[in-house]
Amino acid sequence: MQEYIIELSKYFINIFMVLYTITCFYAFRYREERQRRGVHVVQTILMVIVQILCFLNLSLSGEDIQYLLFFAFILIFLFATLTMVSMIYEKANRFLLNNMCMLLGIGLCMIARLSFSKAIKQYVIVLVSLIISLLVPYLIGRIHFFKKITWLYALLGIAMLSTVLILGEVTHGSKISFSLGGVTFQPSEFVKIIFVFFLAGALWEKTSFLRVLMATVIAGIHVIVLVVSKDLGSALVFFIGFVFVVFVATRNYWYLLAGVVGGSGAAYIAYQLFDHVRIRVLAWQDPWSYIDNQGYQITQSLFAVGSGSWFGMGLLQGNPTAIPYVDADFIFSSICEELGVIFGISLILICVSCFLMMMQIALCIRDRFYQMIVYGIGIMYIFQIFLTVGGGIKFIPLTGVTLPFISYGGSSVMTTMIMFFIIQGIYIRLQEEGERRVVRNTKQQSNRAEQSDNE
Repeated sequence: MQEYIIELSKYFINIFMVLYTITCFYAFRYREERQRRGVHVVQTILMVIVQILCFLNLSLSGEDIQYLLFFAFILIFLFATLTMVSMIYEKANRFLLNNMCMLLGIGLCMIARLSFSKAIKQYVIVLVSLIISLLVPYLIGRIHFFKKITWLYALLGIAMLSTVLILGEVTHGSKISFSLGGVTFQPSEFVKIIFVFFLAGALWEKTSFLRVLMATVIAGIHVIVLVVSKDLGSALVFFIGFVFVVFVATRNYWYLLAGVVGGSGAAYIAYQLFDHVRIRVLAWQDPWSYIDNQGYQITQSLFAVGSGSWFGMGLLQGNPTAIPYVDADFIFSSICEELGVIFGISLILICVSCFLMMMQIALCIRDRFYQMIVYGIGIMYIFQIFLTVGGGIKFIPLTGVTLPFISYGGSSVMTTMIMFFIIQGIYIRLQEEGERRVVRNTKQQSNRAEQSDNE
């Protein structure tokens, strides 16, 4: 009987995951939050079903009750998050909140399958991240000097990256983190937020050539420090974020073309300067000829994706731990192996729907500063997903960046959650401004009606 349940759960997991993905795009039929309430309820139900089936499969396959206990804590977290945020911020975007919870639940489930001790650590970090993030919308609504400290963002971002360059620990040949009190931080993740605020502050009011040039110099310093630290994946995310925010701010295609040409030139220089870049390109071009050395990671990743087929082998039925650093860099491959390619595609589409929602929110914002912040966060978010998934399936060379909300890594999950709540704060501002406009227009119409009656 247990074997039948394990086997059937694989198919039901994928079916309900596809249904959840469909609701993500069906929600775009409605423009207003209140019109999407029914969709949000369905999403919540499907989210819980997917989590139940995943952990049921995991606990039966592993024959270990600790997975069910861990699932109970995850379920408490999901309901607490959905309830608290909705109570504290009634005008929050439930679509982004549901997707964030769904992705976090999937990530915690996969990390628990790969390493239960790491899953416990990740869960604690997620809780801390939520507590910090809950303050963000309040600060966005109450603090009004964000536009006035543009150059402070620049100095702070460069200082944080330089600190890692000088004091950071070498991890896999790159200086990307340092430890403080036994806790490891990756400052480049947090600098993403500061960097987006800098770009918005520099370009929201003026987009003259001189202003763009100044922003380019500061952004270039950020990227150069990351390159010297050999954190090339983050450098690429920063660069793409800069290019597209400048394009959105100026609507000038020449800047976009300059970014493409400059990025291509920088990629060629990096290929000539850094051995590990050449190794990754070599492994991408022909991993099978170097399967025992340079191509080992990517070939194991491809084996994992291929062996999973459409519906996956089932949790604990595959061998994803054969991939080095699977919980951080290749967690998408492990998902495809044990939960299926259909599940993996659905996961990507959920992330794409988050990006589309961010772009929809940005289009509705009148304040250019906050509009560019949402654009910048959305672009960095979706491009990081492209780098992680593309590297894992040999579409592009490996970059070593994490999959937001899914991969193991405290700095990554905290930063991404803060980014989502920044957008929530801006969305709440947008809703409140809309209500004030309606009240103001109603009063004006009432005053005009009274004047006409008096006449």
